[in-house]
Amino acid sequence: MSTIVRGSLLIADPFLKDPNFQRTVVLLCEHQQEGSMGFILNRPVRQTLRELVPSITQGEMPVGFGGPVQLNSLHFIHHVPDLVDGALELFDGIYWGGDFEKASYLVNARKVSGSQIRFFCGYSGWSNGQLEEEFKEKSWIISKASPDLIFDLSQERIWKEALNQMGSKFAMMANFPMDPTLN
Repeated sequence: MSTIVRGSLLIADPFLKDPNFQRTVVLLCEHQQEGSMGFILNRPVRQTLRELVPSITQGEMPVGFGGPVQLNSLHFIHHVPDLVDGALELFDGIYWGGDFEKASYLVNARKVSGSQIRFFCGYSGWSNGQLEEEFKEKSWIISKASPDLIFDLSQERIWKEALNQMGSKFAMMANFPMDPTLN
């Protein structure tokens, strides 16, 4: 897959040095002429949802670091569109956003779990043409997203598994050391 579209996964090249994106997987939520945005799937923050949102009183649902832009904003993706109105479908039953009050109610009522909804502080953003340039520089590997990769894997396993799902050429990359001089 080499086309950048909404719902794609951006898998950081093993040797990408940018500390914001080193060994990350980004779910791309928007890709338009004005720019692109998405959420890093495999970087947790220290706080739980309950610690960040006073109206959340139940559970210790984890929150991810969506990216370095607007860290004071909270976003969510899910696959319960019948329970959360107003969401935008990214691909195959995976949605971004919607009625935050309803999502909060569902978390408090324990009607959704981390395998159905994920929250993120901040987001990853690119200006017009920036992501295409990074793709040409081979900073990213583009792949098709899958619900199991987004919702069912531990965050520590997402980068390696995303590469493994792309076949043997990429699976080998999943075992490259962080520092190529150690190879």
